[in-house]
Amino acid sequence: MARRKLRNPNMIAPQDELTIARNKAKFEVYGEEMIEKEVKQSGNSGRVYLPPEWIGKHVKIIRIE
Repeated sequence: MARRKLRNPNMIAPQDELTIARNKAKFEVYGEEMIEKEVKQSGNSGRVYLPPEWIGKHVKIIRIE
């Protein structure tokens, strides 16, 4: 199998972009504020602590990796 040469090493080949697009989804979300945190283990589950002001509010969680 021949190797492809890219002009810019940071550039993604078009067929690689298709693979990424098939494995990821793009979300457009409107909201009040955003926090990025790491999920911590809690028993057999995961937990993310949020500010107390968010109690009773609706949130959306998106896994990015």
